[in-house]
Amino acid sequence: MSVKVIVEKCIGCGACEAGCPVGAIDVSSGHAVISDTCIGCGACVNNCPCEAIEADAVEKQEVSLADYHGVWVFAEQRDGALMSTVAELLGEGRKLADKLGVELSAVLLGSGIENLADELGAYGADRVIIADSVLLKDYNTEAYAKVIVDLVHERMPEIMLIGATNIGRDLGPRLSARLYTGLTADCTALDIDPETKGLLQTRPAFGGNVMATIITPNHRPQMSTVRPGVMKRADYRPEHKAIIDRAAFDLEENDIRTKVIETVKSLKQTVNLVEADVIVAGGRGVGSAEGFKLIEELAKVLGGVVGASRAAVEAGYISADHQVGQTGKTVRPRIYVACGISGAIQHLAGMQNSQCIIAINKNADAPIFGVADYGMCGDLYKVIPMLIEELKTRN
Repeated sequence: MSVKVIVEKCIGCGACEAGCPVGAIDVSSGHAVISDTCIGCGACVNNCPCEAIEADAVEKQEVSLADYHGVWVFAEQRDGALMSTVAELLGEGRKLADKLGVELSAVLLGSGIENLADELGAYGADRVIIADSVLLKDYNTEAYAKVIVDLVHERMPEIMLIGATNIGRDLGPRLSARLYTGLTADCTALDIDPETKGLLQTRPAFGGNVMATIITPNHRPQMSTVRPGVMKRADYRPEHKAIIDRAAFDLEENDIRTKVIETVKSLKQTVNLVEADVIVAGGRGVGSAEGFKLIEELAKVLGGVVGASRAAVEAGYISADHQVGQTGKTVRPRIYVACGISGAIQHLAGMQNSQCIIAINKNADAPIFGVADYGMCGDLYKVIPMLIEELKTRN
């Protein structure tokens, strides 16, 4: 629908502005002014106490779901470098595109970022759609959403995948609302229904106790966010070249209501669990923050990093940036050593795709042994020192 303001009735109370889900209304001039970012949801009509806003139904052009083709991946970059999750999304997107027999495209926004196109092609993208502008240099929800929504309306992809990073979690819902389509968050598996050719989006539900498969049968594009570390990275093949597609788009400074004045990077050292090759994780069974020094020592000997279960974090043994699991990081290292971790399903959801899982726990019935490749039933304070001593002699 389209909405318009009856200026004679408007008292500038701001009720419509406060209730607008996309911030398309401004009453600073004394009466409501609706910008072109309006999505026609009609919320302002219901919120106005003076009946000063009217809505007219707009006849929409009928579009068939069959008109949508292609798989898109949002190629998130920061400071001119691709995020690691992009290679994971392209790996999964390649499988989906091949099953559908369609093109895989990477959508790249930023300023001076065309040099990343070859890297995206090497990770499997058939086409790289580039939106390059100084207005896109710093991530901004309004700017990025406007450009991508316009491109979707123009090119009509059937599937769009976004990394569940801080930026992706902000951008995905905004795109979903503007495109009137669904968004399945934190997917752990994606597939194509052989009968309907629709996207099957699987994610944990009810606290991780069940896995739900969600479909979007009536709207396009089908959108999913995927947690970093869940999917396998695409193979890097430099001989694979992508088509460079420099998109035409309309973006003005007045489309952006916020501006980045300064970027201050945290000086706090954080652990990079997602890209770690070896992770030694401790759970409630470690017993104390002091006990994590033993976990750190084993990680150091193995050339890895320290992880933790939610129980250990909540007990105050270690900071939250070490947390692995459904409410922490999802990882798939070459080696994952679980020390004093019982193996609750919420934790398993974040590490069960590790190549080799080694469990150390004194409870022989702990669920962690059900997913472990190697298990040691014993007191971690006796087992780990012996492991460290043996590893040091071999090094």
